[in-house]
Amino acid sequence: MPTHRVPLLIPVENQVREFDPKLLLAAVAAQRGFPAVIGSRREIDFQIATFPRGFYLSKSMTVRSLKMFRILRQLGHEVLALDEEALVHLPDEVYYSRRLSPEALSYVSHLLAWGQDNLELLQRYPQRDSIPIHPTGSPRNDFLRPELRELFREEANAYRAEHGDFLLVNTNFNHVNSFYPAQNLFVAGSAPGEAPDFGRAARGMSRDYALGLRDHKQALFEHFQRLVPELERAFPELRIVVRPHPTENHEIYHRIAAGCSRVRVTNAGNVVPWLLAARALVHNGCTTGVEAYVLRVPAVSYRPCVDARYDEGFYRLPNLASHQAFDTAELVGVLRRILAGELGPADGAERKSAVDHYLAAQEGPLASERIVSLLEEVLDGRDALPAPPLVTRAAAWYEATRRRWKKKWQGRKQGAQTAIEFHRHRYPGHSLADVQTRLARLQRTLGDRTPLVVEQVAEEIFRVRRPAG
Repeated sequence: MPTHRVPLLIPVENQVREFDPKLLLAAVAAQRGFPAVIGSRREIDFQIATFPRGFYLSKSMTVRSLKMFRILRQLGHEVLALDEEALVHLPDEVYYSRRLSPEALSYVSHLLAWGQDNLELLQRYPQRDSIPIHPTGSPRNDFLRPELRELFREEANAYRAEHGDFLLVNTNFNHVNSFYPAQNLFVAGSAPGEAPDFGRAARGMSRDYALGLRDHKQALFEHFQRLVPELERAFPELRIVVRPHPTENHEIYHRIAAGCSRVRVTNAGNVVPWLLAARALVHNGCTTGVEAYVLRVPAVSYRPCVDARYDEGFYRLPNLASHQAFDTAELVGVLRRILAGELGPADGAERKSAVDHYLAAQEGPLASERIVSLLEEVLDGRDALPAPPLVTRAAAWYEATRRRWKKKWQGRKQGAQTAIEFHRHRYPGHSLADVQTRLARLQRTLGDRTPLVVEQVAEEIFRVRRPAG
């Protein structure tokens, strides 16, 4: 197996959701000769001028990526993009205005898609130009496949040992209960009586669409707050585990748990072992509903408020992939049937067809393997990517260095602490020993005996490679 000089740079933003699947991608890349760099997106971007020319796998293509994309291309990196938010996505016109920037896309060499739906969504974008789209699937898909289930057996058993039989309640209210208020759909006006201002979550939406979504999500949020104690009363033999969205504020859930005796709140680890350990999942419009369907875990979408504008658009897939209940009594009844063994995971031809349309790489080569095969095709036998002119690279090095120090200086300013806390909330970090242990478990599960080395190259950044020689 050749060892390439071309690295694959894999930035991670939400650690609990992204790190393990992207570590799998890093392992496959390293096994096939590409040294892989994985870690916090913030830190990788800070250090970008120190890495050899390589492939940079971006998780978004918004206008906020524009400056970084420009630096990457001027340094000689190839930018590939797979939108983390594209599986359960907004309607076309809203998605395009929020998640795609024509200027940022001009720096992207290849687009990767979760499946056929995502591919068609990108194809319909009028300003895509001729960027090739590859339906590789996402490394997050890989963790749902039967051959990787053994990877989670130990964690799932540990969760069962800790919690006993439990119901998993996954929340999805980051639009109205975000980690800090500026990330919500709306924030309070600057003066009393003023109309609320757009928050970060409303960018790219019309005011009418954002107001309707806020009202729908707020109503559901309030129903879920009442639901948790009701589930505890209805199922005295079970524990209720609440798993908030990675970018939500967890405080309200901890307050609810404090008033209960068998409710626990956690965002620890990847969601897959939690799903495998749970007796059933309760959610509304959450990606975990799709993951539960593929894992064959019973899931119920609790829909006490219905708004077709959002439920049949934005949240159609996760709701369709689950059993559905429209009030608490119906939900309790469905859960009792699941617990009694009378009702299994959601099934049926319509559900299977929909999920197959959205998720590629459910069989055959892993999504991670398909992505690495694409890298090999792009290299086409070369051992390096083309180098831009020296003056271009020097200017990009200056811009990258200037950006890093500017960001660090802004982080020291008064009021910047919230942003730093949010980064730690999304990316608590790993020790070198932890990453080595995770990689070893991945390789054991896949039956891969390729010797791989993990080394820490900077704060929150690790390199996975084949040993030299």
